[in-house]
Order: sequence, then structure tokens, then C-alpha cells
Amino acid sequence: MTMPIRRTATALLALSLAACAHRSALPSADARNWADAQQMVLVTSADWDAPGGELRRFERNGGGDGWKQIGETVPVTLGRNGSGWGLGLNPQRGDGPVKREGDGKAPAGVFAVGTAFGYADSANTGLRYQAMTTNDWCIDVPASNYYNKIIDRSTVKAPYLDQSSEPMRRDIHADGDQRYREGFVIEHNQGGTARQGGSCIFAHLWKAPGEATAGCTAMAPASMDALLAWLDARRKPVFVLLPNAQYAALRQDWKLPEITAPEARP
Repeated sequence: MTMPIRRTATALLALSLAACAHRSALPSADARNWADAQQMVLVTSADWDAPGGELRRFERNGGGDGWKQIGETVPVTLGRNGSGWGLGLNPQRGDGPVKREGDGKAPAGVFAVGTAFGYADSANTGLRYQAMTTNDWCIDVPASNYYNKIIDRSTVKAPYLDQSSEPMRRDIHADGDQRYREGFVIEHNQGGTARQGGSCIFAHLWKAPGEATAGCTAMAPASMDALLAWLDARRKPVFVLLPNAQYAALRQDWKLPEITAPEARP
């Protein structure tokens, strides 16, 4: 009787180990929210306080871990006060600073990539594109019913709209500013659900190399051109921003690409 019992115990142990291995290969509950993403814009920074970082592009066919980097790693600038957990596809987190309206932090986490925008009538991109006009503003006033939405102020009439400080045609309203000449929406706090949660978060052109933003991710024109041309809404792209330590801790559970240690940037 001893040998069959041992064989049975060994078989059960092997099945248990196989089941555990299978479970560990499955995406976490968080990662299921972006399991269908085939493109990823990944930004990493040295720590929560870093006002700059590095951007990489990855793509894969289907789900799983088969991410492949496309193109070169490029420098980007972030919020002047670094980054903090935002409101996106991952559940809200509190193990670090949390993004708030006007705090000068870029939102960290995983976010859907929204509409591309710019000053020109059209753009070379696979994203839906919206040409901005002199009346298009992103509403950064938490009291407004249009908080965190881009609206045409010539057709929408509501309280607080005149208090917004985010014209989408900065070349017209901000002394020729070219930062919004090309960009796309990062879907943080989508729909403005969290009042004071932060608004008008974009990827856009930088004003100058190394100059931080109010909470967006900014880059050189050539980097943005390559990024927009590559992005394709049909491939469900996501935007990921994480400091290095958080990236290392979450990479496996969130099914993120493996990367070499990025350089720290001022």
C-alpha cells in the first residue's frame, strides 16, 4: 500500500505545481483591463519626483508577454513636480503620491490613448484626429460640468467656461506657443469623474528640451511625428507611466515589457 500512496501523492503534487504555474502565467485582475492592447507607449522615470524620463514604443500580436520594442528610446519631460498615481485602466492606488488638479504632477498608471489633435487640418496617424480651432478649450475648472473635456466655446454655453486656462490653439492665445501643434489625449480621469482629480493630460511637443510641464508628457517634434505615425486606434494602444521602482514591482503582474535599466534624467 505504501508505494501506490506515494505515487498518488507525487502525482497530486505535480498537478498542484502545474496549476500554480498556469495561474502565474495568467494576467492579474488589473492587467485584464488592457489585455487586448497591441501597442504600448511606455514612459519610465527615475522616481516620483523626476520631471523627466524616457519613452519607448512596444507592440505585440495578440495578448501575452510578447512585447517587442519599436524604434529608439527617446527623452521626454514630465510634470514639474514629477508624477503621482492617476485614474486610468488600473484600480486607484495609494502607495505613492496621488495626482490632483494643479499639482504639477504627471499621472502614473496605465491609460487608454485618446484622440490625436493639432493645429493642422489633418495628421499622419492611425488615431482619430481632431483639428483644433480658436474656440476649442480643454476645461480645467473642477466646478464646471465640462471638467476635463475639450469643448467648442462658441457652441457650448455654461458657467465657468471662461475660467479655463487651457486653450487648445496656444499659437493663437499664448503668443505663438507651438506645444499643442501635435499631440494626443492621455485618458486620465476620463470624463472628469473625479473632481479635483486632474484634467487636460496630453502627450504634446515640448517648449524646449528638458523643460518640464504642468502634468503632461512632452517630447521633441521628431519623436512625436514617429509616435503619431505608428499609433493605430485599431490596435487598442495604451499609455503607461511609472517610476522605475514601481515599474519593477508591477511589471510581471501587469504583463509589461521587460526593459533595460533606463538612464536617470534631470
